[in-house]
Amino acid sequence: MATKHSATPFLMLLLTITCFFPLSLSEKCKPREKTALLQFKKELGNPTELSSWNTTTDCCDPAWEGVTCDAYNQTYRVIILDLYNLNLPNPHPIPASVANLPHLNILSLRNIPNLIGPIPPAITKLTELNYLTVSHTSIFSHIPDFLSQITTLVTFDFSYNNLTGPLPPSISTLPNFVGITANDNKLSGAIPYSYGSFSNLFTSLTLNHNQLSGKIPASLSKLNLAFVDLSMNMLEGDASVFFGSEKNTQKIILARNSLAFDLGKVGLSSNLNTIDLRNNRVYGTLPQELTGLKFLKKLNVSYNSLCGQIPQGGNLQRFDVYSYAHNKCLCGSPLPACKT
Repeated sequence: MATKHSATPFLMLLLTITCFFPLSLSEKCKPREKTALLQFKKELGNPTELSSWNTTTDCCDPAWEGVTCDAYNQTYRVIILDLYNLNLPNPHPIPASVANLPHLNILSLRNIPNLIGPIPPAITKLTELNYLTVSHTSIFSHIPDFLSQITTLVTFDFSYNNLTGPLPPSISTLPNFVGITANDNKLSGAIPYSYGSFSNLFTSLTLNHNQLSGKIPASLSKLNLAFVDLSMNMLEGDASVFFGSEKNTQKIILARNSLAFDLGKVGLSSNLNTIDLRNNRVYGTLPQELTGLKFLKKLNVSYNSLCGQIPQGGNLQRFDVYSYAHNKCLCGSPLPACKT
């Protein structure tokens, strides 16, 4: 009986090891990255939406809101941090501890009104980052030049924030960059001339609803943009650089600026589905080539200085009067007939 009783503590210890030790061995999350995530949560004021982040569970478990580990390559490094609709208890900046997740490919922080402050320099330590989104927040200051140090960056989206100041010229050196989205901020100054030096991968420029000014750089004619939206700014000059029959452009949205160029002399991409030039100083005639655009679904050239007859055919007569109204002497269906 003594032997039996003396064995009991050992059996209890064995049971404890069997129940708990394999759990620690099976945890795939890297300890340093788990610590970084918990610190990130703390620096945001421990929002209740991240209550699934705790010390007792594996951060590679799907229960960890917004966290994705690399299971495909079985490295189980944290590669995606996608957080949205967080109700921060107080205003907090983007935590610098994000830099301790060095294998992030995607960092996305969306719809977090109490997220404030500038974009932290620590973000440059994310040397594998491809996609950066900080949108619908209250971050302020400017789009930093140091983003050009993240040479893996493919695109960023800083829409719907309180960013001010000029666009950083240096990001044109990013070798794999495909697009900028920074609409609905308070960005000012001119579009950098260097943006004409983006690689041929660069296809999207979305900067609408800002306070950009100055002339459109002639260097932008080198770009083959699929999407360009510079509406609701204070830009001037020749925006014909965005047009071209040899380009693959789908959308050109330049409404509510002070742009002036001869629309009758531009080439048109056969892929165009949207042309919005309203409230500018565009002059000349409507090009006959508009009738051959099979994908054209939206056209608005109102409030300009266009003249001549609206070409007949294609999709042009499907657009209402308001798409052509308030020009210098534009005429023909759907406007009143031209005077002979």
